Amino acid sequence: MHLDHIHTSGQPIAAAQHWMGAICGPHSLQAASPGKVAFAHSGHRLGALATTLGHIEYGTDVTVGVEPQQHLSSYSLSLPLTGSQELRTAGRALLSDSSQALIIAPQDSQQLSISGDCRKVQIAITVAAMNSVAEHMLQRPLRGPVRFEPLMDAVNGTSAGWWRLVDFHLRELALGDALYRLPGVARDLETTLIKALLLSQPNTYSKDLREVSQGRIPHYLKHARDFIETKARDDVRPEDIAQAVGVSRARLFDGFRLHYQCTPMQMLKHMRLEAARRTLLEDGACSNVTAVAMNWGFSHLGRFSRDYHQAFGEYPSATLARHAPRRQRAASNLQA
Repeated sequence: MHLDHIHTSGQPIAAAQHWMGAICGPHSLQAASPGKVAFAHSGHRLGALATTLGHIEYGTDVTVGVEPQQHLSSYSLSLPLTGSQELRTAGRALLSDSSQALIIAPQDSQQLSISGDCRKVQIAITVAAMNSVAEHMLQRPLRGPVRFEPLMDAVNGTSAGWWRLVDFHLRELALGDALYRLPGVARDLETTLIKALLLSQPNTYSKDLREVSQGRIPHYLKHARDFIETKARDDVRPEDIAQAVGVSRARLFDGFRLHYQCTPMQMLKHMRLEAARRTLLEDGACSNVTAVAMNWGFSHLGRFSRDYHQAFGEYPSATLARHAPRRQRAASNLQA
């Protein structure tokens, strides 16, 4: 398990913008008094799903601007411990203090004004991680991006419980990171954090998630999904899936469209893409993109790269290059 401790302090405005751009994606940053910016950020980046947890402050009043064409790579969630912030989005002005948190969505045009005395908890969840967990919960590919209600109650209800869960993680990481380095544990903890967010904060998939949790999906469709997942490396046809679950091809397709909003073959392709990404992200993997693509049933490398980029916002070669240092460290440790 790879875990990064990240820390910087006393940084000017350009360095602050570059630092947070690497975590959340490109954005603008302006200050009425740029010379007074004393940016500080400390936290941890968990390697399984690249979730970043920490604390952040700018030292003076600043405004963060986000435009859709900038393609933020993460959902940014923040809760002031001191001071306040205001988010302007879709014609709304939302005030955030120690009782109300904010969610900055990757897809929307937004402006966030942060007071100079604001020190806040900052969580960044990558779009790829959010989509992956949501799709696993829904048992189907998403039909569009996850959009949350941007104002989040930090005092009452299940959303407040989510922030207490974040506080638990931060306190544990401050005491030591041994738990988060155990194989598989960090991924499960990150997944739980994202699942809890999807269930506790209103979003575009809240109704669908409730229906899935109430078991409204027919058994034969659940069986079909399990069959597809098990046979993801094989040459699977719709007829094979229908025969395995004991229904007609027409009923299989009708059920998939109604409950999963996709076809069986679209689900198969998405499962293969998810598996390929896991392989590229795997600690210590000595992989190349072509081998991974072929191993998961993609015979056309160009089409695989295009579909991968559409699903995860980056090309497979970029995923491999970004995690090369982790694999090099793992190899060095094995040799030692």
